[in-house]
Formats: sequence, structure tokens, C-alpha cells
Amino acid sequence: VKEGGDRQVLHEAIREHSMAAGARVKEEGAANDLLSRIAADPLFLAVHATLHELVDPTQFVGRAPQQVDDFMEEVCDPILEESSAELLAVKLEDMTV
Repeated sequence: VKEGGDRQVLHEAIREHSMAAGARVKEEGAANDLLSRIAADPLFLAVHATLHELVDPTQFVGRAPQQVDDFMEEVCDPILEESSAELLAVKLEDMTV
């Protein structure tokens, strides 16, 4: 759409490709070829070169990595620090068994 395509036309094309790819997976047990279908569709010519970048899952995680780091620092680290002596004792017991 940012490259000049019609949102409704492109959405419908993606829906049709998605349905066909899904049917192929469900009915034939074949691999999902959705991206190949889109890459072969002239409607998406403007994004063919960047298609894999556009669907890169790491572009859709938002703040999740930072939220995990914050949780580890604010919640887990204090629990681990508070319990470090007990955890060390358990680990030493396992080593002597």
C-alpha cells in the first residue's frame, strides 16, 4: 500500500493466496507456499525485493525483549539473589550424591 497499491485489492489477493496455501497444507500435507505465491503475483511487484524483510517475525515483537529483560531484573533477579544460599546448598547436595 505504501508503494501505491490499493489496500482492498491487495488484502483480497493476500486472502486468496492464504486460502490456497492453507488448503494445500491441510489437504495435501504440502509445505506452506504463501510467500512464494505472493512473490509470484504481479500485484506485489513493488515489494518483491523486500518481501522477506517485510515478513521478518523479529519486526513484530514490539517491546517484548525489553519487557523480558525488565521482568528478569525486577522480579527474577531479586528472588534468585534472596535464595542463592539455598540454591547453592541444593546444588552441592546433588554433587555429593
